[in-house]
Amino acid sequence: MASRTVSKDIITLRGSAAIVSEYFGYAANRGVYPEESFKKVKKYGLSMLLTEDEGVKTFVSNLTAQLAEWLETGKLQRVVLVIMSKASGEVLERWNFSIETDSEVVEKGVSREKSDKEIMREIQAIMRQIASSITYLPCLEEPCVFDVLAYTDTDVAVPFTWIESDPKLIANPQMVKLHSFDTKIHKVDTLVSYKNDDEWDES
Repeated sequence: MASRTVSKDIITLRGSAAIVSEYFGYAANRGVYPEESFKKVKKYGLSMLLTEDEGVKTFVSNLTAQLAEWLETGKLQRVVLVIMSKASGEVLERWNFSIETDSEVVEKGVSREKSDKEIMREIQAIMRQIASSITYLPCLEEPCVFDVLAYTDTDVAVPFTWIESDPKLIANPQMVKLHSFDTKIHKVDTLVSYKNDDEWDES
């Protein structure tokens, strides 16, 4: 008698945290450094640019490790990538990644079902949007630097390498909402704000 084996696509809290933190690592490679300091790699079915600057690579590696730790505890609410003028410190772009965590998974250790392929397809759609954002974002014509803000629950122990910061908001921003992705444990919504002359403020 013929038989078949049916497998389920199970995702765990640790696996979800790894996927989400890796996504942040790639999203953080915004082109604020010279083009020659990046290399092309294949990820999410796309050609992605990754920095070859050792200092930035170390920063991103430490960042993703810390974010993964917070994601596993369900304590991370939001990550914000801020791009600023190196000379004046003025905020030019603000990439806001809001995170919703399945509390039952954190509290009870249960898993969820969703295929890696489906998750990667959702992330690919966002990465395509990030890549195409150059069509509407103002050109970064001056030397820029970036910073990362993490919004956590108040009871989280903050490593000494992180410091308290103001939210680095943009006055009168233009906002564009990108696609979201959902691992069934963590849902991430992405919104980019940038300088604009309209008379309204970022909330």
